[in-house]
Amino acid sequence: MKKKRPNFLFIMTDQQRADHLSCAGNSLLETPHIDSIAQRGRRFERFYVNSGICQTNRATIMTGQSITQHGVRVNGIPISLDAVCFPHLLQAASYETALFGKSHFQNFTTEKPIEPTASPDLDLPPEHLRDSIKTLRSGPEYERELRFTGSKDPTRDEKEGLHYGFKNFRVTTWHGDEVKGHYTHWLNERFPDAEKNLSSVNPEPDSRYNAPQARKPRMPAELYPTNYITEMTLDYLDNYASGERDDPFFIQCSFNDPHHPFTPPGKYWDLYNPEDITLPKSFYHNAHDQTPILKRLHEQLASGEADREWVRPYAVYEDEAKQITALTYGMIAFIDDSVGRILGRLKDLDLDEETVIIFTSDHGDWMGDHGIMQKALLHYQGIIRVPFIWADPKDKSPGTVSTELACSQDIPNSILARAGLASCAGMQGKDLTKMLFDGEFSPHDGILIQQQTTTPLPGDTQHMRVKTFVDKEWRISYYSGKDWGELYNIKEDPDEIYNLWASSEHKTIRLKLMTRMFESMVEGESMSPLQINVG
Repeated sequence: MKKKRPNFLFIMTDQQRADHLSCAGNSLLETPHIDSIAQRGRRFERFYVNSGICQTNRATIMTGQSITQHGVRVNGIPISLDAVCFPHLLQAASYETALFGKSHFQNFTTEKPIEPTASPDLDLPPEHLRDSIKTLRSGPEYERELRFTGSKDPTRDEKEGLHYGFKNFRVTTWHGDEVKGHYTHWLNERFPDAEKNLSSVNPEPDSRYNAPQARKPRMPAELYPTNYITEMTLDYLDNYASGERDDPFFIQCSFNDPHHPFTPPGKYWDLYNPEDITLPKSFYHNAHDQTPILKRLHEQLASGEADREWVRPYAVYEDEAKQITALTYGMIAFIDDSVGRILGRLKDLDLDEETVIIFTSDHGDWMGDHGIMQKALLHYQGIIRVPFIWADPKDKSPGTVSTELACSQDIPNSILARAGLASCAGMQGKDLTKMLFDGEFSPHDGILIQQQTTTPLPGDTQHMRVKTFVDKEWRISYYSGKDWGELYNIKEDPDEIYNLWASSEHKTIRLKLMTRMFESMVEGESMSPLQINVG
């Protein structure tokens, strides 16, 4: 008899902080539908990413590996087509795998890799031998997501083969009202002048907003990318329910918001008033000299040098921070309404009692922490802590809030275990189902977070690398080649205002945390490829 496996609905947002949910204690933002998932299941208070930027942490979620294993160190490196992702394993076990929305498994641009540096008196090797790995993850097979923008027939794209383990997919790229991918053709059929009316080209005037990247879109909410992703998910559920299908489904519904630019459409633009926003305590604290990076960001704001119109981090004034936060709340509210529609359809189709629902985000956003916006190597809690909710028909304790440590790297192993499937060699995450159903404590005593930059950050001239280790009481961040670092007692100082790195009184705890970080790095070393048994 065929083993009965559960369905999965895996909902992801982009750049959403853990405290940007009403069920997580946000007193202004209302997210009743996402809250309902927490009421049916378990919400994790201390769920951390393993890298604080999109492409790197999405690769970790797909592979269960750290950035040093999967090699996606920064945005701009696609997941290797040789990688085994957890949807591959689900699909091999007869799951119907589907992805609707942002994947970011491959690059959004065709820019060439950065040339390696070498002594000027040495000749570089031939171009195809300039990396220690011969396959440079480039070429047509690594530009598939880019080609989706020009596609008029997504079903033909599906017939070309799995997309990192997904058999059915409608992929979206970029953000705000400038989303591309399969969405482009769908939008042009319904809004022929879309390109001429993007908010970056022709925004709807609103003199109340002057914050960087706050742009009122002209497109109605029903044509906005959030609704496209929702409609694709609903269509799939309808088609699934209308057929006689014995195989379970795994759906990844991945929204491009609440990422910048800040462009909530229709009623969601005015849903929250900037005057009602309460900014993080650290916004008002004079700690701009915590690190050279933070200090330089504020110097750029004061001098007018700051580039605040792209993906790089920047500092903001109080009114700007409140505007951006209010618009971000609007984007999240649109997602919450969309989640409500999907949950309602699951129930109407009698699929809710056999479907595991998971909600998370790929990383967070400073959103005013220490007066800065977006994300980079400063691993404040707003960046590294994200929502994670697991609602399961099997759970006998709905509405539970867990304070145990867990991380993005655990997601694939936990999904596979719940499906009754073993993970493959090299997936280094933990199985959280033992915490969920067997009452076990977290397998983690701390979480390792790793990140690099593609370009130097303000206040520096070199590419940077950081290793962060966080537990329930401390967060330490080590910056390669720097004579400074970060150490915070997040239990006593949750806003991370007092950097104790240079404190002589905290030298012992700093060394202990560095040791634990090293031990975590060693434990996470790859177990792939499989070795031959020689003895």
